[in-house]
Amino acid sequence: MTPRLLIIGCGDVGLRVLKLLASRWRVLALTSSPARASELRAAGAVPLVGNLDDAATLARLAGLADFVLHLAPPARDGDTDFRTRHLLAALARRPPVALVYASTTGVYGDCGGAFIDETRALRPATDRAARRVDAEAQLRAFGRRHGTRVSLLRIPGIYARDREGGHPRERLARGTPVLCREDDVFTNHIHADDLARACLLALLRGLPQRAVNVCDDSQLLMGDYFDLAADLTGLPRPERIARAEAAERMSAMQLSFWSESRRLVNTRLQRELRLKLRYPTPKDGL
Repeated sequence: MTPRLLIIGCGDVGLRVLKLLASRWRVLALTSSPARASELRAAGAVPLVGNLDDAATLARLAGLADFVLHLAPPARDGDTDFRTRHLLAALARRPPVALVYASTTGVYGDCGGAFIDETRALRPATDRAARRVDAEAQLRAFGRRHGTRVSLLRIPGIYARDREGGHPRERLARGTPVLCREDDVFTNHIHADDLARACLLALLRGLPQRAVNVCDDSQLLMGDYFDLAADLTGLPRPERIARAEAAERMSAMQLSFWSESRRLVNTRLQRELRLKLRYPTPKDGL
């Protein structure tokens, strides 16, 4: 029997998953934009129009697929992910066998540059990370209640040359500065193609109610990442500034990414999902 997959939020990563599946799976993709229907159909998915902010539009999702890949972000406000709540209410009528959720490594908060694995206590420092923590809790409870095998993929910065906004060259071309080395933070990355493969493997191999860090093998300071990208693209290395100066020149959103430092351990990704990274470092992927 042909496996059936429902993708919630079929953007760049979802389309990469579609390419991996080719015609071997029957894939349905939920979108809130009717204008995207032709794009999704051309990529090999059956488009379904529905809005996670409107629970009434999701009723027909129950029982459509045995596997669900939830890539949609939460709403922009609050500390509760009502979009995931609406989705799970619809799926509960005929729960899937497996559900994979794209979370964020922001759920860990600032770790002071320490090496961390998935047992690290969650201490979100921003509302957007708190919404992800709320979603993870909802999904784990759903999995326990309905016997669905839920995988929580904690994802850092996604990059790829062919991903919109997914290559440092745009930021380098704008001349955006980075922190000086003594103020810098460790950052983590995953190539979009490796992430798509991790999503598929989690659907097939993920352990029940299990979190997995989906990151490559690199341990880079953020400034070193942009220096590497500059060298590879032939652009000037970015200006280095102190944190005090950054507070005057950068937006609150930019500063939030400079206030958290952690080095992720990806043992579960490689041992449990058995993913062999195609791009183990940004140097390979850029």
